Amino acid sequence: HKLYTKSDRTSCHRWEAKGGHFFHSTLVQTLFYGVFSAWVLWSRQIPPATTPFDWRSAVWHLRVPMLQALFQQVSDPKKLNALNLVELLDWAGSALNRIDRKEFFARFKDAEAVQYFYEPFLEAFDPALRKQLGVWYTPPEVVAYMVSRVDMALKEDLGIPDGLAADNVYILDPCTGTGSYLAETLRRIATNLADKGLGGLKGAMVRKAAAERVFGFEIMPAPFVVAHLQIGLVLQSLGAALAEDGSERVGVFLTNALTGWEPAENEKQHVAFPEMEEERDLANLVKREKPILVILGNPPYNGYAGMAVEEERSLSEAYRTVRKVRRPEGQGLNDLYIRFYRMAERRIVEKTGQGVICFISNYSWLDGLSFTGMRERYLEAFDAIRIDSLNGDKYKTGKVAPDGTPDPSIFSTEHNREGIQVGTAIATMIRTSEGGQCANVEFRNLWGRDKHSQLLDTTGTAPATVYKPIVPNLNLGLPYVKAEVAEGYFNWPTLPNLLPTSFSGVKTARDSFLVDVDEDRLRQRVTEYFDATISDETIAEKYPIAMKDVARFNSVAARATLRKRGFGAGQFVRYAYRPFDIRWLYWDPDTKLLDEKRSDYFPHIFEGNNWITAAQALRKGETEAQHAVISRIGSYHLIERASLFFPTYLRDDHDQNNGCDIHTRPNLTRSTAAHLESLGLDVEDLFHHIVAILHSPDYRAENAGALRMDWPRVPLPADRDILKASADLGSGPIKRIPRALIS
Repeated sequence: HKLYTKSDRTSCHRWEAKGGHFFHSTLVQTLFYGVFSAWVLWSRQIPPATTPFDWRSAVWHLRVPMLQALFQQVSDPKKLNALNLVELLDWAGSALNRIDRKEFFARFKDAEAVQYFYEPFLEAFDPALRKQLGVWYTPPEVVAYMVSRVDMALKEDLGIPDGLAADNVYILDPCTGTGSYLAETLRRIATNLADKGLGGLKGAMVRKAAAERVFGFEIMPAPFVVAHLQIGLVLQSLGAALAEDGSERVGVFLTNALTGWEPAENEKQHVAFPEMEEERDLANLVKREKPILVILGNPPYNGYAGMAVEEERSLSEAYRTVRKVRRPEGQGLNDLYIRFYRMAERRIVEKTGQGVICFISNYSWLDGLSFTGMRERYLEAFDAIRIDSLNGDKYKTGKVAPDGTPDPSIFSTEHNREGIQVGTAIATMIRTSEGGQCANVEFRNLWGRDKHSQLLDTTGTAPATVYKPIVPNLNLGLPYVKAEVAEGYFNWPTLPNLLPTSFSGVKTARDSFLVDVDEDRLRQRVTEYFDATISDETIAEKYPIAMKDVARFNSVAARATLRKRGFGAGQFVRYAYRPFDIRWLYWDPDTKLLDEKRSDYFPHIFEGNNWITAAQALRKGETEAQHAVISRIGSYHLIERASLFFPTYLRDDHDQNNGCDIHTRPNLTRSTAAHLESLGLDVEDLFHHIVAILHSPDYRAENAGALRMDWPRVPLPADRDILKASADLGSGPIKRIPRALIS
């Protein structure tokens, strides 16, 4: 119940509600999947059971003491019976007794049945929690490929002939989910042992590996239950079944993988029941004493990870410091998967001293500006970095391959055809005992619908055949992807170096009320809003978005304030809502009716002042418009979220609130103003030169990599005639920009 410490009481309540929901949801999931797991094990008894299945007997089929204790608590009328779950569990047991077991197990492989059920179950039962926790079924082709890559790296890069089957290779999946990676790892171990002539000893060695050196951590109880079931069934199929008396268990533990790696104060305090304390202690033993050599899996991309204790919060701090590369920008390091990368890196590089990390994750870290320190650190820490970019990104490419064919997410399944929105990549990072210094990143792109088969077809292919080397560019933040950039590009000034003052666009958050293509219709809505004879309830019924309370906006208080001030008839302004989409906006300067009104921006909107809007890093790179030219106030989302607006002129401060003539000054740095003056040109010539350059297809193609990662840079010719010719192109009809102007 103790969650994130917040000074703000509202935030505390929000986190407590989130924690309560997490507990209730996972309790129900655990019970029902525990029943299902017990039913599967009961169904496979030899000789077959003849009496009906009773969920109360689940305790005899579940091997993990903590799960046994949970079912004992629920089934005891004196304990958790007050939760009113017994009747529901009776219904579940009855449903399982109606299943044709022979038909069921004929249609589904044991190791896959639960796995296929879990994602659609959670989508139906608690879709919000599924999204928060990043619960996605990892395709078996991805799992098989990653395990194969790790096995090959152990053999060829670390010189361990037996690969995953070697007794000194300790493996961890820190976000094990339903156990896919561990199950495939055990299959690979069995394969590696097959040719050694071990006979009956092979099964014993696989079983020993499952108990003593193949580990998984999971924070959600339901998939934790499923993982134990799946791995137990895989062991049976490999002739390595666990002891029937329940004295053996596999090394999958219910724990937060991001904490507990170092002893902390008060960690010996007792928990709900002794079995939970035992589970925690076993997990901590793995974290602190086992020489982990391999860490692999599919970390959650974002979500709730249990208590945000200091150990977890500080994980990404190492990636906020840099030596040579530019400092990180933005909020990307707050994504949850980054903490898993840091946990893995620290374990392999700083503790074991050598090993392999293999994760599939959001691929933003490969070139995003938030991750410059992370990429610099990895180049220094690892001997080899191999990237399989799986693309499938909604934002950068619209899930379209370069040849125009569909490029779905690798996580697309029969139950979830869209998959996830962000692109993904598999990263395999190897550190030998001698230590890192990786000069090149080995990289390949996979596109289209057959990425799964492309992975499988290359599981045993040598890295030199699969990947192409990329030399990360220091000026671009050491991206791990190919980044096209023209020679001399970094000698050019950035857009903010030329036009130093810029403003964020207006963010309404109530577009359907404050924005309209029809001025009269907008005036009618706003007039009614200011009418004191119309109640708040009536306004809420007619215009719900205007009376919806959100953070920083109390709708009733805001309306009362505005009615007291009076109707501002002159605040209906033309609004650049989207490219080629000019609408009307009611601009309110006093309250949060506009989510972000940009009071500093508004005064500089005047007749004859042109603006160029651009973003520091466009998600679609060179394939989308790099700018838009407007003369009105613009939307925060005009061409890209967080785009900025650069004016030609700025209005002097002392003229902004009086009725005198407007006095303006050019929006120029001193050095740029001096350069233009020496050429006999002015700020408008520069403005239209920038427009011409950013509109050039040649410029965008030759600097595509750079445009994905930072502000566009613009060449500033020393020759007056060249700059003037470019400015004329930028101010006239759209034409192709001659290459001479950008060379």
